[in-house]
Amino acid sequence: MPTAASISDVVEFEHVFRSFDKDGDGRISAAELRCYMSATLGEEIPAEDAAALVASADADGDGLLDVDEFTRLAKFADGEEGERIERELREAFGMYENEGEGCITPKSLRRMLSRLGASRGVEECRNMIRRFDIDGDGVLSFEEFRIMMMV
Repeated sequence: MPTAASISDVVEFEHVFRSFDKDGDGRISAAELRCYMSATLGEEIPAEDAAALVASADADGDGLLDVDEFTRLAKFADGEEGERIERELREAFGMYENEGEGCITPKSLRRMLSRLGASRGVEECRNMIRRFDIDGDGVLSFEEFRIMMMV
C-alpha cells in the first residue's frame, strides 16, 4: 500500500514532468529537455547530452520519456551511490540556502550564481525557483532542490 510520502513524491514528479512536456503529449523528448533546461536554468545542454540522458532512462526504446521513465531518472540510485548523491546534494543545497534558514530564496540563489560567475537578476532567480517550487511558497526546500538537480 502506498504511503503518504510516496504519493506526495509521485505528485511532485508528475508536476515537474508536465513542466518539461511542452507539447502535452505525455512524453518528453530530448529537445523538450534541452528547451526546458535552457529556459529554466539558463544553461545550454548539448543535443548529444540530452539524447544520452533520455536514452539512459528510456525503457521502451521509443526515444522519449513517459512519466514513469522520467520518475525513475529523477530518483536516487540505491545503496552507497544514493548516499553519496544525497550528501553531495545536501552540501550543494547548503551553499545556495539562505544562511541556515533551510531554503533557497531568490536573493540567495542570485548571490551564489554571482559567485559562480553566472550573474542573474532577482526576478530571473524568482522565475528559476518558480519552476520547481511545488508548494508555491516562493522558495526551494531541499526536496524541491533535489528534484530540480536530478532532472
